Amino acid sequence: MKVGLQIPSFTYPGDPVLSDRLAQIVTTADQAGFDTIAVMDHFWQIRGVGAPEEPMLEAYTTLGWIAAHTSRARLLALITGVIYRQPGLLAKIVTTLDVLSGGRAWLGIGAAWNEDESKGLGFPFPPLAERFEQLEEALQICHRMWGGDESPYRGRHFQLDRPLNSPQPITRPHPPIMIGGGGEKKTLRLVAQYGDACNLFPSDELQHKLDVLRGHCEAVGRDYDDIQKTVYYAYDTTHGVQKIVDDLGGFAEMGFGMAIGQVKGVYELTPLEQIGSEVIPVVQLI
Repeated sequence: MKVGLQIPSFTYPGDPVLSDRLAQIVTTADQAGFDTIAVMDHFWQIRGVGAPEEPMLEAYTTLGWIAAHTSRARLLALITGVIYRQPGLLAKIVTTLDVLSGGRAWLGIGAAWNEDESKGLGFPFPPLAERFEQLEEALQICHRMWGGDESPYRGRHFQLDRPLNSPQPITRPHPPIMIGGGGEKKTLRLVAQYGDACNLFPSDELQHKLDVLRGHCEAVGRDYDDIQKTVYYAYDTTHGVQKIVDDLGGFAEMGFGMAIGQVKGVYELTPLEQIGSEVIPVVQLI
């Protein structure tokens, strides 16, 4: 079982220099043995985490900066909104991150949801059905560019005359693609058809979601075991780590290979160190 860190907030007590505090967080996580470091792909802070006016850094600029401050953790946006970047550009961005990080990039992608920030900053926010159409075309384009196919692409939403991608990613055949969300008719079908990993939120329906994914895999002739199953998990070391170990063990029994999420009090660094010394050595054996 792998342990991943998501950083959803850049608001830290004491008003420190943001770059200094973030560098401390990511280097500590990297050294502690976290498999993955992720940031959100939002331009405003989201409800449930903070007020829209709180600091929010652009995801891929931040991931490039994190790559320079780490040496082993894999890097991704959890989850890239497909409407924010043209797919050809997105494939180039993730390729660049992979090349410059030494092969540590993932593409996390989804249909996007925060209409307020899109309208606030002038991004088109089409209806959900159209966003899913764009998502499927973006996945097709990324596969084509990473596969070296330069033939024209003609989709309903995107047209590329020559999807050239040079250099190609270090990670072959391509950076792993994580498709976020648990929608049973569309999202999990896209995981089966195009993805290398899914990311689900914990609920009483987790096993059912995995069963649905298995069904989609059978329908498209995909090996279910080839897909990495990840679950979002909020780490809280306030009362020790046994509950974390038990929870992650339960996820592993269901077939999940990684739990990724925020760490309570991450800016204090001690929780990261505690997870590194008391959780990761235990759960990586599961």
